Amino acid sequence: MTGESGEGDAEPVGSPEAVAAECETVEVSVGEQVENVATVTLSRPDARNALNAQLRAELKDVLDAIEASDVRVVVLTGSDESGAFVAGADVTELRERGPLEQREASKRPRVYEYVDDLEQPVIGAINGHALGGGCELAQACDTRVAREGAKLGQPEINLGIMPGGGGTQRLPRLVGEGQAMKLILSGELVDAEEAHEIGLVDEVHDEESFEERVYDLAESMAEKSPLALEFAKKAVKASSRMELDQGIEYEAELFAHLFASEDKNEGIDAFFEDREPEWEGK
Repeated sequence: MTGESGEGDAEPVGSPEAVAAECETVEVSVGEQVENVATVTLSRPDARNALNAQLRAELKDVLDAIEASDVRVVVLTGSDESGAFVAGADVTELRERGPLEQREASKRPRVYEYVDDLEQPVIGAINGHALGGGCELAQACDTRVAREGAKLGQPEINLGIMPGGGGTQRLPRLVGEGQAMKLILSGELVDAEEAHEIGLVDEVHDEESFEERVYDLAESMAEKSPLALEFAKKAVKASSRMELDQGIEYEAELFAHLFASEDKNEGIDAFFEDREPEWEGK
């Protein structure tokens, strides 16, 4: 799923920026804030970034292009104009669906799996409300930094439904079964500070320091070997999906694979030579 290039001196065909140039609801910049970091901005301000079919499809296309690029880290956020990270799913679409249509819409991989399974680390920069599907999208990120004033929650129960984008599975893994039950069964929202206390987000910062912290974190990751980032992400993800012994074996296998990489030799040589490594991603 790749987009077409723009005209003239636009980015090369298939680059994240070129694919995003064909999108109406997703924007991308690469290296604008930090080298090798892509900022993916959801921008559907008329609906506070509600996840309709168009936004989901365009986000998938952009993430496909990012995975095939030299980007090392992704920052996923909402546009300032939208006033939200993602306010939820598009309720109009939900109202029109029956069970067969919903099963079709729920076929994997969905945007949640795209984010979760992306080779590059994804930082969820939660700069506004993350509700319903938006909270589930945040949960699919590898780490979450929230801005003061944001609210998070799973209010689907108020509509006579339940989370269907992975919330009943990812949320308990982040906050524990009791907290997940409370949020999902009550539909109550929590502010960024409480979300941090229960483990739903990893950091909270005020408006002045929020963006700086997001990109400091992104830079600290982007300075690392892209192969090591990819393999480390896979190993950590496995910790909640495998038995302990299986996970340790998987970690050891990934660790051994890295010993075939040029980056491993470069990293160790740079350490002994007291210099910054120059990663090749191979």
